[in-house]
Amino acid sequence: MEAITINTKDGYTLAANRIAPAAAAKAVIVLPPAMGVKQDFYFPFARFLAQQGFAVLTFDYRGMGASRPAHHSRSLRGFKADLFDWAERDYNAALRFAKAWQGEAPLLVVGHSLGGQLPGLVPDNHLIDGIVTVACGSGYWRDNALPTKRVVWIMWHFAVPLFTRLCGYFPGKKLRMVGDLPKGVIYQWSRWCQSAHYVIDDAGKPIRSGYERIRVPMLALSFTDDEMMSRRSIDSLLNFYRNAGVEHRRIAPRDVNAKRIGHFGFFRPQFQPTLWSQAMNWMEQCIQQRAAQPPARTVANGNA
Repeated sequence: MEAITINTKDGYTLAANRIAPAAAAKAVIVLPPAMGVKQDFYFPFARFLAQQGFAVLTFDYRGMGASRPAHHSRSLRGFKADLFDWAERDYNAALRFAKAWQGEAPLLVVGHSLGGQLPGLVPDNHLIDGIVTVACGSGYWRDNALPTKRVVWIMWHFAVPLFTRLCGYFPGKKLRMVGDLPKGVIYQWSRWCQSAHYVIDDAGKPIRSGYERIRVPMLALSFTDDEMMSRRSIDSLLNFYRNAGVEHRRIAPRDVNAKRIGHFGFFRPQFQPTLWSQAMNWMEQCIQQRAAQPPARTVANGNA
């Protein structure tokens, strides 16, 4: 992995890493992280993809992981960022960098959780040629999987308002909840998760136009033992992508001879011969379909 930086339109410097295959890349893949997850969590998967002929880019959102400024290493108090910053500025900058880096190669996104929720908010999402979402659904709390639903009401109504007010940011690392998050991010995410529409504007109205612009093939991988995302939450989010060609694969641990997958398990190296290969094979098919299509795309109806 080569450590690099990406400059956003508003002048923020993101920490990123890239890895290229030995020969010309089949495609360039961007791995936007889940909420509170550092990019290095995805490095084993990125290296696997590079070995299979893909160029891969990882990054941390502003305020997170290696994109957290040194003077905020102990506290995110006073650090200004919200989810719109992460999508419109950081995610967008990563896509543009990937496209400039690999030129005419197809650009694919493998989005874990939040990473698959945000593409509809990314201004240049027309650059994307295909999307794989992993353990990705709406965060609306009433649709959460039962293990999360049991505690999330306390999080949104007690832990978040109390500790964010006291600390000036959400000290999730100390609380063992999600991770440290900027005040703007946690407050906005709290509003989203308490709305049945999930992704909403400041007036509480659903934001969907950017999702409806996405008209590319999409593979959604969800897991029956996901402790956060229920089948209902997965289906709710997939309905945002009404013009994408959606294929939803619901996978049980026994399907891949495993005891557990959960919300984070897909990215464990033990799943290289099963889940990783399944996602890679789909991406290769996506590339082949793109090469066979005429320049003008048509709208494909999703099966969500």
